[in-house]
Amino acid sequence: MVAPITAAERATLATALPRWSLVPDRDALHQRWVFSDFNAAFGFITRVALLAEQHQHHPEWSNVWNRVDITLTTHDAGGLSLRDLHLATAIDALTA
Repeated sequence: MVAPITAAERATLATALPRWSLVPDRDALHQRWVFSDFNAAFGFITRVALLAEQHQHHPEWSNVWNRVDITLTTHDAGGLSLRDLHLATAIDALTA
């Protein structure tokens, strides 16, 4: 079982992950990226897939043409865990 994040960790989310937002109806993080075209969006998805494998944590995502939506949550924790925060940080580094 994976532990959910603590109240102290949750309090740092806005500062630590400013581009991510909390999903209103569940304990998850979400971010949307818009790229110039499908190829750029798919390239980003490929890079995220490689990161996800390295982190052994896989996002929920969707892709429509040039848009990629990613939601992170840990089902084993019943919500956000450090796995989500670490993967979000790594994903942000791809687009920094």
